[in-house]
Amino acid sequence: MDLFSNRQLFFKHLAQTSPEPIALEMVKAEGCYLYDASGKTYIDAISGFSVANIGHSQPEVVKAIQEQAAAYTHLIVYGEFIQQPQVAYAQLLASILPNSLSTVYFTNSGAEATEGAMKLAKRITGRTEMIACKNAYHGSTQGALSVMGDEYWRQAYRPLLPDIRHEDYHSASLIASITETTACVIIEPVQAESGVRPAAASWLTAVRTRCNEVGALLIFDEIQSGFGRTGQLFAFEHSGVVPDILLLGKALGGGMPLGAFIASYDAMQSLTDQPVLGHITTFGGHPVSCAAGKAALELLLQKQWWKDAEEKGQLLFSLIKHPAVQCHSQIGLWGSLILPSSEFCKQVAKACIQRGVITDWFLFAPESIRLAPPLCIDEPTLRTLASAVQDAIAEVASKH
Repeated sequence: MDLFSNRQLFFKHLAQTSPEPIALEMVKAEGCYLYDASGKTYIDAISGFSVANIGHSQPEVVKAIQEQAAAYTHLIVYGEFIQQPQVAYAQLLASILPNSLSTVYFTNSGAEATEGAMKLAKRITGRTEMIACKNAYHGSTQGALSVMGDEYWRQAYRPLLPDIRHEDYHSASLIASITETTACVIIEPVQAESGVRPAAASWLTAVRTRCNEVGALLIFDEIQSGFGRTGQLFAFEHSGVVPDILLLGKALGGGMPLGAFIASYDAMQSLTDQPVLGHITTFGGHPVSCAAGKAALELLLQKQWWKDAEEKGQLLFSLIKHPAVQCHSQIGLWGSLILPSSEFCKQVAKACIQRGVITDWFLFAPESIRLAPPLCIDEPTLRTLASAVQDAIAEVASKH
Protein backbone atom coordinates (compact mmCIF):
# COMPACT_ATOMS: atom_id res chain seq x y z
CA MET A 1 0.00 0.00 0.00
CA ASP A 2 1.32 3.44 -0.98
CA LEU A 3 2.20 5.64 1.98
CA PHE A 4 1.39 8.83 0.07
CA SER A 5 -1.37 9.76 -2.35
CA ASN A 6 -0.54 11.13 -5.80
CA ARG A 7 -1.73 14.52 -4.58
CA GLN A 8 0.75 14.46 -1.71
CA LEU A 9 3.54 13.30 -4.00
CA PHE A 10 2.62 16.02 -6.51
CA PHE A 11 3.27 18.72 -3.94
CA LYS A 12 6.27 16.93 -2.44
CA HIS A 13 8.30 16.06 -5.53
CA LEU A 14 7.10 18.18 -8.46
CA ALA A 15 8.36 21.76 -8.67
CA GLN A 16 5.38 24.10 -8.51
CA THR A 17 4.68 27.17 -10.62
CA SER A 18 2.26 28.91 -8.25
CA PRO A 19 1.03 28.68 -4.65
CA GLU A 20 -2.37 27.43 -5.81
CA PRO A 21 -2.31 24.96 -8.71
CA ILE A 22 -5.63 23.49 -9.83
CA ALA A 23 -4.36 20.14 -8.48
CA LEU A 24 -6.97 17.84 -9.98
CA GLU A 25 -5.75 14.32 -10.73
CA MET A 26 -6.81 13.53 -14.26
CA VAL A 27 -6.68 9.95 -15.51
CA LYS A 28 -8.21 10.18 -19.00
CA ALA A 29 -8.98 12.69 -21.75
CA GLU A 30 -11.14 12.17 -24.81
CA GLY A 31 -12.60 14.67 -27.26
CA CYS A 32 -13.74 17.72 -25.29
CA TYR A 33 -13.72 15.92 -21.94
CA LEU A 34 -11.31 15.26 -19.08
CA TYR A 35 -11.89 12.62 -16.39
CA ASP A 36 -10.48 12.73 -12.87
CA ALA A 37 -9.49 9.91 -10.52
CA SER A 38 -12.88 9.97 -8.82
CA GLY A 39 -14.71 9.49 -12.12
CA LYS A 40 -15.94 13.07 -12.47
CA THR A 41 -16.19 14.44 -16.02
CA TYR A 42 -15.10 17.94 -17.03
CA ILE A 43 -15.46 19.96 -20.22
CA ASP A 44 -12.03 21.25 -21.22
CA ALA A 45 -12.95 24.87 -21.92
CA ILE A 46 -9.34 25.91 -22.61
CA SER A 47 -8.10 22.98 -24.75
CA GLY A 48 -5.13 22.40 -22.45
CA PHE A 49 -4.16 26.05 -23.10
CA SER A 50 -4.68 25.94 -26.88
CA VAL A 51 -2.98 22.57 -27.36
CA ALA A 52 -5.98 20.28 -27.96
CA ASN A 53 -7.56 22.22 -30.82
CA ILE A 54 -8.80 18.97 -32.38
CA GLY A 55 -9.76 17.50 -29.00
CA HIS A 56 -8.01 14.93 -26.85
CA SER A 57 -6.92 11.41 -27.80
CA GLN A 58 -8.24 11.40 -31.33
CA PRO A 59 -7.79 7.81 -32.64
CA GLU A 60 -5.81 8.94 -35.69
CA VAL A 61 -3.29 10.75 -33.49
CA VAL A 62 -3.02 7.89 -31.00
CA LYS A 63 -2.38 5.44 -33.85
CA ALA A 64 0.34 7.66 -35.33
CA ILE A 65 2.08 7.91 -31.95
CA GLN A 66 1.95 4.16 -31.38
CA GLU A 67 3.24 3.31 -34.85
CA GLN A 68 6.11 5.77 -34.71
CA ALA A 69 7.13 4.75 -31.17
CA ALA A 70 7.27 1.14 -32.37
CA ALA A 71 9.52 2.11 -35.30
CA TYR A 72 11.94 4.40 -33.45
CA THR A 73 11.91 7.28 -31.01
CA HIS A 74 15.17 9.25 -30.78
CA LEU A 75 18.02 8.59 -33.22
CA ILE A 76 20.43 11.54 -33.26
CA VAL A 77 20.59 15.29 -32.75
CA TYR A 78 18.30 17.39 -34.92
CA GLY A 79 19.20 17.91 -38.56
CA GLU A 80 21.60 15.00 -39.20
CA PHE A 81 19.57 11.94 -40.23
CA ILE A 82 16.69 12.03 -42.70
CA GLN A 83 13.72 11.15 -40.52
CA GLN A 84 10.44 10.59 -42.35
CA PRO A 85 8.14 12.04 -39.64
CA GLN A 86 10.03 15.36 -39.68
CA VAL A 87 10.24 15.53 -43.47
CA ALA A 88 6.58 14.64 -44.02
CA TYR A 89 5.31 17.12 -41.43
CA ALA A 90 7.51 19.95 -42.71
CA GLN A 91 6.25 19.30 -46.23
CA LEU A 92 2.63 19.35 -45.07
CA LEU A 93 3.12 22.63 -43.20
CA ALA A 94 4.83 24.21 -46.21
CA SER A 95 1.91 23.13 -48.41
CA ILE A 96 -0.62 25.18 -46.41
CA LEU A 97 1.57 28.25 -45.86
CA PRO A 98 2.66 31.04 -48.24
CA ASN A 99 5.60 30.20 -50.50
CA SER A 100 7.93 32.42 -48.48
CA LEU A 101 7.36 30.24 -45.41
CA SER A 102 8.76 27.05 -46.87
CA THR A 103 11.42 25.86 -44.44
CA VAL A 104 10.67 24.55 -40.96
CA TYR A 105 12.99 24.36 -37.96
CA PHE A 106 11.35 22.10 -35.37
CA THR A 107 11.95 22.74 -31.67
CA ASN A 108 10.59 21.26 -28.45
CA SER A 109 8.27 24.15 -27.58
CA GLY A 110 6.95 27.54 -28.55
CA ALA A 111 9.42 29.27 -26.25
CA GLU A 112 12.30 27.53 -28.01
CA ALA A 113 10.83 28.61 -31.34
CA THR A 114 10.94 32.21 -30.09
CA GLU A 115 14.59 31.81 -29.12
CA GLY A 116 15.50 30.41 -32.53
CA ALA A 117 13.64 33.16 -34.38
CA MET A 118 15.39 35.87 -32.36
CA LYS A 119 18.77 34.39 -33.27
CA LEU A 120 17.75 34.08 -36.91
CA ALA A 121 16.70 37.75 -37.05
CA LYS A 122 20.06 38.84 -35.64
CA ARG A 123 21.94 36.57 -38.04
CA ILE A 124 20.12 37.79 -41.15
CA THR A 125 20.12 41.53 -40.41
CA GLY A 126 23.36 41.90 -38.47
CA ARG A 127 21.37 44.05 -36.02
CA THR A 128 20.49 43.58 -32.36
CA GLU A 129 17.51 45.81 -31.59
CA MET A 130 14.19 44.01 -31.22
CA ILE A 131 10.74 45.53 -30.78
CA ALA A 132 8.03 43.70 -28.88
CA CYS A 133 4.65 44.65 -27.47
CA LYS A 134 3.56 45.44 -23.97
CA ASN A 135 1.39 42.66 -22.52
CA ALA A 136 2.84 40.14 -24.97
CA TYR A 137 3.83 36.61 -24.02
CA HIS A 138 6.32 34.63 -26.10
CA GLY A 139 7.68 32.15 -23.53
CA SER A 140 9.63 32.17 -20.27
CA THR A 141 13.19 31.27 -21.29
CA GLN A 142 15.79 34.04 -21.09
CA GLY A 143 15.42 35.41 -24.61
CA ALA A 144 11.66 34.95 -24.75
CA LEU A 145 11.35 36.54 -21.31
CA SER A 146 13.28 39.54 -22.61
CA VAL A 147 10.54 40.24 -25.16
CA MET A 148 7.72 39.49 -22.70
CA GLY A 149 5.67 42.62 -22.30
CA ASP A 150 5.30 43.07 -18.54
CA GLU A 151 7.97 44.03 -16.03
CA TYR A 152 6.24 42.13 -13.22
CA TRP A 153 7.28 38.86 -14.87
CA ARG A 154 10.73 40.09 -15.95
CA GLN A 155 12.07 41.98 -12.95
CA ALA A 156 13.16 39.00 -10.85
CA TYR A 157 15.38 37.65 -13.64
CA ARG A 158 17.30 40.70 -14.80
CA PRO A 159 19.69 41.36 -16.42
CA LEU A 160 18.00 40.10 -19.57
CA LEU A 161 18.88 40.70 -23.22
CA PRO A 162 19.80 44.29 -24.12
CA ASP A 163 18.37 46.31 -27.03
CA ILE A 164 14.76 45.27 -26.44
CA ARG A 165 12.06 47.93 -26.88
CA HIS A 166 8.47 47.48 -25.72
CA GLU A 167 5.72 49.51 -27.36
CA ASP A 168 1.94 49.49 -27.02
CA TYR A 169 0.15 46.86 -29.05
CA HIS A 170 -1.80 48.25 -31.99
CA SER A 171 -0.11 51.66 -31.66
CA ALA A 172 1.38 54.24 -34.01
CA SER A 173 4.32 54.52 -31.62
CA LEU A 174 5.38 50.95 -32.39
CA ILE A 175 5.46 51.68 -36.11
CA ALA A 176 7.41 54.89 -35.53
CA SER A 177 9.97 53.04 -33.42
CA ILE A 178 11.00 50.72 -36.30
CA THR A 179 14.24 52.07 -37.78
CA GLU A 180 17.36 51.01 -39.67
CA THR A 181 18.75 49.68 -36.38
CA THR A 182 15.83 47.27 -35.85
CA ALA A 183 16.54 43.59 -36.38
CA CYS A 184 12.96 42.43 -35.93
CA VAL A 185 9.50 43.20 -34.67
CA ILE A 186 7.75 40.34 -32.88
CA ILE A 187 3.96 40.53 -32.76
CA GLU A 188 0.99 38.29 -32.02
CA PRO A 189 -1.67 38.86 -34.72
CA VAL A 190 -4.07 38.16 -31.86
CA GLN A 191 -2.55 39.15 -28.54
CA ALA A 192 -3.40 36.18 -26.37
CA GLU A 193 -2.52 36.82 -22.74
CA SER A 194 -3.96 40.33 -22.65
CA GLY A 195 -7.39 38.76 -23.12
CA VAL A 196 -7.58 37.84 -26.83
CA ARG A 197 -7.07 41.14 -28.67
CA PRO A 198 -7.05 40.87 -32.47
CA ALA A 199 -4.98 43.44 -34.35
CA ALA A 200 -6.60 45.38 -37.19
CA ALA A 201 -5.47 44.41 -40.67
CA SER A 202 -4.60 48.05 -41.38
CA TRP A 203 -2.17 48.17 -38.43
CA LEU A 204 -0.47 44.90 -39.33
CA THR A 205 -0.16 46.14 -42.91
CA ALA A 206 1.47 49.36 -41.68
CA VAL A 207 3.92 47.38 -39.54
CA ARG A 208 4.76 45.17 -42.53
CA THR A 209 5.30 48.20 -44.75
CA ARG A 210 7.61 49.90 -42.25
CA CYS A 211 9.65 46.71 -41.75
CA ASN A 212 10.10 46.48 -45.52
CA GLU A 213 11.24 50.11 -45.71
CA VAL A 214 14.05 49.70 -43.18
CA GLY A 215 15.00 46.05 -43.71
CA ALA A 216 13.66 44.77 -40.40
CA LEU A 217 12.16 41.29 -40.13
CA LEU A 218 8.56 40.75 -39.05
CA ILE A 219 7.92 37.80 -36.73
CA PHE A 220 4.39 36.61 -36.06
CA ASP A 221 3.84 34.54 -32.93
CA GLU A 222 0.96 32.15 -33.67
CA ILE A 223 1.80 29.71 -30.90
CA GLN A 224 -1.70 30.15 -29.45
CA SER A 225 -3.62 31.49 -32.44
CA GLY A 226 -2.59 28.91 -35.04
CA PHE A 227 -4.34 25.78 -36.31
CA GLY A 228 -7.88 27.04 -36.71
CA ARG A 229 -8.43 28.75 -33.38
CA THR A 230 -9.41 32.12 -34.91
CA GLY A 231 -11.62 30.83 -37.73
CA GLN A 232 -8.73 30.66 -40.21
CA LEU A 233 -5.96 28.08 -40.23
CA PHE A 234 -3.61 30.88 -39.15
CA ALA A 235 -4.55 34.26 -37.73
CA PHE A 236 -2.39 36.19 -40.21
CA GLU A 237 -4.78 35.03 -42.95
CA HIS A 238 -7.41 37.46 -41.64
CA SER A 239 -5.20 40.38 -42.67
CA GLY A 240 -3.29 38.86 -45.57
CA VAL A 241 -0.05 40.13 -44.01
CA VAL A 242 2.69 37.50 -44.27
CA PRO A 243 5.55 37.52 -41.76
CA ASP A 244 9.20 36.79 -42.46
CA ILE A 245 9.24 34.27 -39.61
CA LEU A 246 6.28 32.37 -38.20
CA LEU A 247 6.29 30.88 -34.69
CA LEU A 248 4.19 27.79 -33.96
CA GLY A 249 3.73 25.57 -30.93
CA LYS A 250 0.98 24.16 -28.68
CA ALA A 251 -1.49 22.61 -31.19
CA LEU A 252 1.42 22.00 -33.59
CA GLY A 253 2.24 18.73 -31.78
CA GLY A 254 -1.26 17.25 -31.59
CA GLY A 255 -0.85 16.90 -27.82
CA MET A 256 2.88 16.11 -27.90
CA PRO A 257 5.68 18.62 -27.19
CA LEU A 258 6.63 20.43 -30.38
CA GLY A 259 7.41 23.95 -31.58
CA ALA A 260 8.69 25.47 -34.81
CA PHE A 261 9.94 28.62 -36.41
CA ILE A 262 9.33 28.83 -40.13
CA ALA A 263 10.95 31.11 -42.71
CA SER A 264 12.22 31.08 -46.28
CA TYR A 265 14.82 28.59 -47.46
CA ASP A 266 17.40 31.34 -47.97
CA ALA A 267 16.83 32.76 -44.51
CA MET A 268 17.25 29.39 -42.83
CA GLN A 269 20.50 28.75 -44.71
CA SER A 270 22.11 31.46 -42.58
CA LEU A 271 22.05 29.07 -39.61
CA THR A 272 24.25 26.52 -41.40
CA ASP A 273 27.46 28.51 -41.74
CA GLN A 274 29.64 31.06 -39.89
CA PRO A 275 29.15 29.46 -37.47
CA VAL A 276 28.17 25.97 -38.51
CA LEU A 277 25.42 24.62 -36.24
CA GLY A 278 24.04 28.12 -35.78
CA HIS A 279 21.08 26.69 -33.89
CA ILE A 280 21.02 23.15 -32.52
CA THR A 281 18.77 20.94 -30.42
CA THR A 282 18.90 17.32 -29.29
CA PHE A 283 15.20 16.51 -29.10
CA GLY A 284 13.67 19.23 -31.29
CA GLY A 285 11.38 17.75 -33.91
CA HIS A 286 11.11 14.47 -32.02
CA PRO A 287 9.82 11.87 -34.49
CA VAL A 288 6.93 10.81 -32.25
CA SER A 289 5.86 14.43 -31.81
CA CYS A 290 6.11 15.08 -35.55
CA ALA A 291 4.04 11.98 -36.30
CA ALA A 292 1.40 13.12 -33.81
CA GLY A 293 1.37 16.68 -35.13
CA LYS A 294 1.06 15.60 -38.74
CA ALA A 295 -1.83 13.27 -37.90
CA ALA A 296 -3.55 16.06 -35.96
CA LEU A 297 -3.18 18.55 -38.80
CA GLU A 298 -4.39 16.02 -41.36
CA LEU A 299 -7.48 15.43 -39.23
CA LEU A 300 -8.07 19.18 -38.90
CA LEU A 301 -7.74 19.62 -42.66
CA GLN A 302 -10.12 16.71 -43.26
CA LYS A 303 -12.80 17.86 -40.80
CA GLN A 304 -12.26 21.60 -41.48
CA TRP A 305 -13.39 22.43 -37.96
CA TRP A 306 -11.95 25.95 -38.23
CA LYS A 307 -14.66 26.90 -40.72
CA ASP A 308 -17.37 27.04 -38.06
CA ALA A 309 -15.13 28.27 -35.24
CA GLU A 310 -16.44 31.84 -35.56
CA GLU A 311 -20.07 30.69 -35.48
CA LYS A 312 -19.43 28.52 -32.43
CA GLY A 313 -17.54 31.32 -30.71
CA GLN A 314 -20.31 33.83 -31.27
CA LEU A 315 -22.87 31.35 -29.97
CA LEU A 316 -20.82 30.55 -26.86
CA PHE A 317 -20.36 34.17 -25.84
CA SER A 318 -23.94 35.12 -26.70
CA LEU A 319 -25.25 32.46 -24.31
CA ILE A 320 -23.34 33.78 -21.28
CA LYS A 321 -25.35 36.71 -19.97
CA HIS A 322 -24.94 38.25 -16.55
CA PRO A 323 -24.58 41.84 -15.26
CA ALA A 324 -21.17 40.92 -13.79
CA VAL A 325 -19.82 40.35 -17.31
CA GLN A 326 -18.57 43.82 -18.19
CA CYS A 327 -17.75 42.92 -21.79
CA HIS A 328 -16.08 40.22 -23.82
CA SER A 329 -13.49 39.81 -26.56
CA GLN A 330 -13.80 37.02 -29.10
CA ILE A 331 -12.39 35.81 -32.40
CA GLY A 332 -13.16 32.33 -33.68
CA LEU A 333 -13.66 29.84 -30.87
CA TRP A 334 -11.46 31.83 -28.49
CA GLY A 335 -12.14 34.70 -26.17
CA SER A 336 -12.41 36.24 -22.74
CA LEU A 337 -15.14 37.37 -20.39
CA ILE A 338 -14.13 40.50 -18.50
CA LEU A 339 -15.30 40.32 -14.89
CA PRO A 340 -15.22 42.89 -12.04
CA SER A 341 -11.83 41.88 -10.59
CA SER A 342 -9.08 39.28 -10.57
CA GLU A 343 -10.40 37.84 -7.30
CA PHE A 344 -13.90 37.60 -8.76
CA CYS A 345 -12.44 35.83 -11.81
CA LYS A 346 -10.48 33.40 -9.64
CA GLN A 347 -13.62 32.47 -7.72
CA VAL A 348 -15.54 31.96 -10.97
CA ALA A 349 -12.84 29.57 -12.21
CA LYS A 350 -13.20 27.55 -8.99
CA ALA A 351 -17.00 27.56 -9.28
CA CYS A 352 -16.67 26.34 -12.87
CA ILE A 353 -14.60 23.38 -11.69
CA GLN A 354 -17.36 22.46 -9.27
CA ARG A 355 -19.73 22.43 -12.25
CA GLY A 356 -17.45 20.27 -14.37
CA VAL A 357 -15.74 22.95 -16.48
CA ILE A 358 -12.01 23.67 -16.66
CA THR A 359 -11.15 27.29 -17.40
CA ASP A 360 -8.61 29.86 -16.23
CA TRP A 361 -7.51 33.49 -16.43
CA PHE A 362 -4.95 35.39 -18.53
CA LEU A 363 -1.43 36.44 -17.51
CA PHE A 364 -1.98 40.12 -18.34
CA ALA A 365 -5.74 40.17 -17.84
CA PRO A 366 -6.33 38.34 -14.54
CA GLU A 367 -9.86 39.76 -14.33
CA SER A 368 -10.81 37.85 -17.51
CA ILE A 369 -11.98 34.25 -17.85
CA ARG A 370 -10.41 32.27 -20.70
CA LEU A 371 -12.71 30.28 -23.01
CA ALA A 372 -11.23 28.24 -25.87
CA PRO A 373 -12.74 24.74 -26.04
CA PRO A 374 -11.65 22.22 -28.68
CA LEU A 375 -12.78 23.13 -32.18
CA CYS A 376 -14.60 19.78 -32.46
CA ILE A 377 -17.05 20.69 -29.69
CA ASP A 378 -20.69 20.15 -30.67
CA GLU A 379 -23.56 22.54 -29.99
CA PRO A 380 -25.14 20.64 -27.06
CA THR A 381 -21.78 20.53 -25.26
CA LEU A 382 -21.20 24.20 -26.09
CA ARG A 383 -24.55 25.07 -24.52
CA THR A 384 -23.77 22.99 -21.43
CA LEU A 385 -20.45 24.82 -21.13
CA ALA A 386 -22.09 28.24 -21.44
CA SER A 387 -24.74 27.36 -18.86
CA ALA A 388 -22.14 26.16 -16.36
CA VAL A 389 -20.04 29.33 -16.76
CA GLN A 390 -23.08 31.57 -16.43
CA ASP A 391 -24.21 29.74 -13.27
CA ALA A 392 -20.70 30.03 -11.82
CA ILE A 393 -20.69 33.78 -12.43
CA ALA A 394 -24.12 34.10 -10.83
CA GLU A 395 -22.99 32.16 -7.77
CA VAL A 396 -19.93 34.33 -7.24
CA ALA A 397 -21.88 37.54 -7.90
CA SER A 398 -24.45 36.57 -5.25
CA LYS A 399 -21.67 36.56 -2.64
CA HIS A 400 -20.35 40.02 -3.53
